[in-house]
Amino acid sequence: MNSKRFFLEFSYAGTAYHGWQRQPNALSVQEVMEEALALLLKQQTPLTAAGRTDTGVHAKQMFAHFDADTTDLEQLIFRLNQFLPNDIAVIRIREVKPRAHARFDALSRTYEYHLNNFKSPFVQGMSYGLYQPLDVEQMNKAASILLEYEDFECFSKAHTDVKTFLCTISKAVWEKSETGLVFTITANRFLRNMVRAIVGTLIEIGLDKKNIQEVHTVIESKNRSLARYSVPAEGLFLTHIEYPNSIYLEHGKSQR
Repeated sequence: MNSKRFFLEFSYAGTAYHGWQRQPNALSVQEVMEEALALLLKQQTPLTAAGRTDTGVHAKQMFAHFDADTTDLEQLIFRLNQFLPNDIAVIRIREVKPRAHARFDALSRTYEYHLNNFKSPFVQGMSYGLYQPLDVEQMNKAASILLEYEDFECFSKAHTDVKTFLCTISKAVWEKSETGLVFTITANRFLRNMVRAIVGTLIEIGLDKKNIQEVHTVIESKNRSLARYSVPAEGLFLTHIEYPNSIYLEHGKSQR
Protein backbone atom coordinates (compact mmCIF):
# COMPACT_ATOMS: atom_id res chain seq x y z
CA MET A 1 0.00 0.00 0.00
CA ASN A 2 1.31 3.45 -0.90
CA SER A 3 2.14 5.85 1.89
CA LYS A 4 -0.06 8.91 2.30
CA ARG A 5 0.57 12.23 4.05
CA PHE A 6 -1.52 13.30 7.00
CA PHE A 7 -1.87 16.42 9.12
CA LEU A 8 -2.22 15.61 12.79
CA GLU A 9 -3.91 18.32 14.89
CA PHE A 10 -3.21 18.14 18.61
CA SER A 11 -2.85 20.11 21.84
CA TYR A 12 -0.67 19.88 24.90
CA ALA A 13 0.15 21.41 28.25
CA GLY A 14 3.86 22.11 28.06
CA THR A 15 4.67 22.18 31.77
CA ALA A 16 6.31 18.73 31.89
CA TYR A 17 8.22 19.08 28.61
CA HIS A 18 11.35 20.78 27.32
CA GLY A 19 9.44 22.14 24.36
CA TRP A 20 8.26 20.44 21.18
CA GLN A 21 11.54 19.42 19.58
CA ARG A 22 13.46 16.26 20.44
CA GLN A 23 16.48 16.76 22.68
CA PRO A 24 19.18 14.28 23.70
CA ASN A 25 18.80 14.56 27.48
CA ALA A 26 15.34 16.01 28.08
CA LEU A 27 11.75 14.92 27.50
CA SER A 28 9.96 16.62 24.60
CA VAL A 29 6.44 16.47 23.16
CA GLN A 30 7.84 15.25 19.84
CA GLU A 31 9.58 12.28 21.47
CA VAL A 32 6.44 11.19 23.33
CA MET A 33 4.21 11.45 20.26
CA GLU A 34 6.64 9.78 17.86
CA GLU A 35 7.08 6.85 20.23
CA ALA A 36 3.30 6.40 20.45
CA LEU A 37 2.97 6.52 16.65
CA ALA A 38 5.81 4.04 16.18
CA LEU A 39 4.17 1.62 18.58
CA LEU A 40 0.75 1.83 16.91
CA LEU A 41 1.90 1.91 13.27
CA LYS A 42 4.71 -0.60 13.92
CA GLN A 43 7.32 1.58 12.24
CA GLN A 44 9.30 4.73 12.95
CA THR A 45 7.04 7.67 12.02
CA PRO A 46 8.75 11.08 12.15
CA LEU A 47 6.58 14.11 12.88
CA THR A 48 7.30 17.50 11.31
CA ALA A 49 5.56 20.23 13.28
CA ALA A 50 4.37 23.70 12.33
CA GLY A 51 7.07 25.09 14.59
CA ARG A 52 8.73 24.48 17.89
CA THR A 53 7.61 25.74 21.26
CA ASP A 54 10.07 26.37 24.06
CA THR A 55 10.24 24.64 27.43
CA GLY A 56 7.01 25.10 29.37
CA VAL A 57 5.02 26.70 26.52
CA HIS A 58 1.55 25.27 25.84
CA ALA A 59 -0.34 24.64 22.60
CA LYS A 60 -4.11 24.70 22.28
CA GLN A 61 -3.69 23.97 18.57
CA MET A 62 -0.58 22.49 16.97
CA PHE A 63 -0.12 20.62 13.70
CA ALA A 64 2.44 18.12 12.50
CA HIS A 65 2.59 16.06 9.33
CA PHE A 66 3.56 12.42 8.97
CA ASP A 67 3.56 9.76 6.24
CA ALA A 68 1.88 6.39 6.71
CA ASP A 69 -0.20 3.79 4.89
CA THR A 70 -2.93 3.71 7.54
CA THR A 71 -6.58 3.95 6.49
CA ASP A 72 -8.52 3.81 9.77
CA LEU A 73 -7.99 7.35 11.04
CA GLU A 74 -10.76 7.19 13.61
CA GLN A 75 -9.19 4.14 15.25
CA LEU A 76 -5.73 5.72 15.13
CA ILE A 77 -6.98 8.85 16.93
CA PHE A 78 -8.69 6.75 19.58
CA ARG A 79 -5.64 4.56 20.18
CA LEU A 80 -3.21 7.48 20.21
CA ASN A 81 -5.26 9.22 22.87
CA GLN A 82 -5.25 6.01 24.91
CA PHE A 83 -1.46 5.74 24.72
CA LEU A 84 -0.55 9.40 25.14
CA PRO A 85 -0.33 10.98 28.60
CA ASN A 86 -3.16 13.20 29.83
CA ASP A 87 -1.29 16.40 28.96
CA ILE A 88 -1.24 15.60 25.20
CA ALA A 89 -4.42 15.13 23.14
CA VAL A 90 -4.94 14.35 19.45
CA ILE A 91 -7.84 16.36 18.06
CA ARG A 92 -8.01 15.42 14.38
CA ILE A 93 -6.14 13.68 11.56
CA ARG A 94 -6.69 14.71 7.94
CA GLU A 95 -5.19 13.45 4.72
CA VAL A 96 -3.39 16.17 2.77
CA LYS A 97 -1.64 16.52 -0.56
CA PRO A 98 1.63 14.56 -0.80
CA ARG A 99 3.82 17.68 -0.60
CA ALA A 100 1.83 19.54 2.06
CA HIS A 101 4.11 20.75 4.85
CA ALA A 102 3.02 21.60 8.39
CA ARG A 103 5.65 24.30 8.76
CA PHE A 104 6.06 25.85 5.34
CA ASP A 105 2.38 25.85 4.31
CA ALA A 106 1.19 27.70 7.43
CA LEU A 107 -0.26 31.12 6.53
CA SER A 108 -0.30 32.52 10.06
CA ARG A 109 0.14 31.61 13.69
CA THR A 110 -1.57 33.07 16.74
CA TYR A 111 -0.29 33.13 20.30
CA GLU A 112 -1.92 34.21 23.53
CA TYR A 113 -0.12 35.31 26.68
CA HIS A 114 -2.12 35.08 29.90
CA LEU A 115 -1.59 37.32 32.93
CA ASN A 116 -3.49 36.81 36.17
CA ASN A 117 -3.77 39.69 38.62
CA PHE A 118 -4.77 37.75 41.72
CA LYS A 119 -3.54 34.53 43.26
CA SER A 120 -5.55 31.49 42.19
CA PRO A 121 -4.72 27.77 42.47
CA PHE A 122 -6.63 27.15 39.24
CA VAL A 123 -4.29 29.05 36.92
CA GLN A 124 -0.97 27.86 38.29
CA GLY A 125 1.36 26.82 35.48
CA MET A 126 -1.02 28.29 32.91
CA SER A 127 -0.52 32.03 33.43
CA TYR A 128 1.93 34.57 34.77
CA GLY A 129 0.99 36.13 38.10
CA LEU A 130 1.53 39.89 38.03
CA TYR A 131 -0.23 41.70 40.82
CA GLN A 132 0.73 45.30 40.06
CA PRO A 133 -1.77 47.61 38.30
CA LEU A 134 -1.16 47.98 34.57
CA ASP A 135 -2.16 50.76 32.17
CA VAL A 136 -3.85 48.61 29.53
CA GLU A 137 -4.67 51.58 27.28
CA GLN A 138 -0.99 52.50 27.03
CA MET A 139 -0.05 48.85 26.48
CA ASN A 140 -2.45 48.65 23.54
CA LYS A 141 -1.12 51.87 22.04
CA ALA A 142 2.37 50.40 22.28
CA ALA A 143 1.20 47.06 20.83
CA SER A 144 -0.25 48.80 17.76
CA ILE A 145 3.24 50.12 16.95
CA LEU A 146 4.33 46.54 16.25
CA LEU A 147 2.16 46.52 13.11
CA GLU A 148 4.26 49.34 11.65
CA TYR A 149 7.42 47.22 11.51
CA GLU A 150 8.69 43.99 9.94
CA ASP A 151 12.20 43.56 11.37
CA PHE A 152 12.01 42.20 14.92
CA GLU A 153 15.62 41.26 15.59
CA CYS A 154 15.39 43.13 18.91
CA PHE A 155 12.88 40.55 20.18
CA SER A 156 14.73 37.47 18.92
CA LYS A 157 16.70 35.11 21.11
CA ALA A 158 20.39 35.96 20.80
CA HIS A 159 22.62 33.82 18.56
CA THR A 160 19.65 32.25 16.81
CA ASP A 161 20.44 30.67 13.45
CA VAL A 162 17.78 32.27 11.23
CA LYS A 163 18.04 33.66 7.72
CA THR A 164 15.76 36.61 8.33
CA PHE A 165 14.25 38.54 11.24
CA LEU A 166 11.32 39.74 9.11
CA CYS A 167 7.82 38.96 10.36
CA THR A 168 4.46 40.42 9.36
CA ILE A 169 2.29 41.03 12.42
CA SER A 170 -1.43 41.44 11.65
CA LYS A 171 -2.83 41.59 15.19
CA ALA A 172 -1.48 42.62 18.60
CA VAL A 173 -3.98 43.48 21.32
CA TRP A 174 -4.54 43.25 25.07
CA GLU A 175 -7.98 42.30 26.40
CA LYS A 176 -9.38 41.72 29.86
CA SER A 177 -10.10 38.14 30.94
CA GLU A 178 -11.78 36.55 33.94
CA THR A 179 -8.48 36.26 35.76
CA GLY A 180 -6.57 39.26 34.40
CA LEU A 181 -5.34 40.07 30.90
CA VAL A 182 -4.72 38.21 27.64
CA PHE A 183 -2.38 39.43 24.92
CA THR A 184 -3.19 38.05 21.45
CA ILE A 185 -0.71 38.32 18.60
CA THR A 186 -0.94 36.96 15.05
CA ALA A 187 1.84 36.90 12.45
CA ASN A 188 2.97 34.93 9.43
CA ARG A 189 5.96 33.70 11.46
CA PHE A 190 7.63 34.24 14.82
CA LEU A 191 11.23 34.30 15.99
CA ARG A 192 12.46 32.32 19.00
CA ASN A 193 11.44 34.01 22.25
CA MET A 194 9.77 36.81 20.27
CA VAL A 195 6.33 36.81 21.92
CA ARG A 196 7.69 36.59 25.46
CA ALA A 197 10.12 39.45 24.79
CA ILE A 198 7.36 41.60 23.29
CA VAL A 199 5.12 40.95 26.29
CA GLY A 200 7.93 41.87 28.68
CA THR A 201 8.45 45.18 26.88
CA LEU A 202 4.71 45.95 26.83
CA ILE A 203 4.42 45.20 30.54
CA GLU A 204 7.14 47.77 31.19
CA ILE A 205 4.96 50.26 29.30
CA GLY A 206 2.00 49.27 31.48
CA LEU A 207 4.08 49.74 34.64
CA ASP A 208 5.23 53.16 33.41
CA LYS A 209 8.85 51.99 33.30
CA LYS A 210 9.03 52.76 29.57
CA ASN A 211 7.20 55.30 27.46
CA ILE A 212 5.54 54.50 24.15
CA GLN A 213 8.19 56.28 22.10
CA GLU A 214 10.77 53.83 23.45
CA VAL A 215 9.03 51.01 21.57
CA HIS A 216 10.14 52.62 18.31
CA THR A 217 13.65 52.99 19.72
CA VAL A 218 13.85 49.35 20.81
CA ILE A 219 12.62 47.95 17.48
CA GLU A 220 14.79 50.20 15.36
CA SER A 221 17.88 49.43 17.46
CA LYS A 222 17.73 45.69 16.57
CA ASN A 223 19.35 45.25 19.98
CA ARG A 224 17.96 42.42 22.12
CA SER A 225 19.30 43.93 25.36
CA LEU A 226 17.13 47.04 24.95
CA ALA A 227 13.94 44.96 24.93
CA ARG A 228 14.73 43.80 28.46
CA TYR A 229 13.27 40.72 30.11
CA SER A 230 11.20 37.89 28.70
CA VAL A 231 8.13 36.87 30.64
CA PRO A 232 7.91 33.26 31.93
CA ALA A 233 6.93 30.50 29.50
CA GLU A 234 3.99 29.28 31.60
CA GLY A 235 1.63 32.01 30.37
CA LEU A 236 2.24 31.42 26.65
CA PHE A 237 -0.11 29.41 24.41
CA LEU A 238 0.03 28.67 20.70
CA THR A 239 -3.69 28.91 19.94
CA HIS A 240 -4.25 28.83 16.17
CA ILE A 241 -2.45 27.97 12.92
CA GLU A 242 -4.04 28.88 9.61
CA TYR A 243 -3.55 26.78 6.46
CA PRO A 244 -4.97 27.09 2.94
CA ASN A 245 -7.92 24.76 2.46
CA SER A 246 -6.39 23.60 -0.83
CA ILE A 247 -3.87 21.34 0.95
CA TYR A 248 -6.57 19.06 2.40
CA LEU A 249 -7.91 16.07 0.47
CA GLU A 250 -10.85 15.36 2.79
CA HIS A 251 -12.39 16.48 6.07
CA GLY A 252 -10.71 13.78 8.12
CA LYS A 253 -11.64 12.30 11.47
CA SER A 254 -11.70 13.90 14.88
CA GLN A 255 -12.03 12.64 18.43
CA ARG A 256 -15.31 14.50 18.83
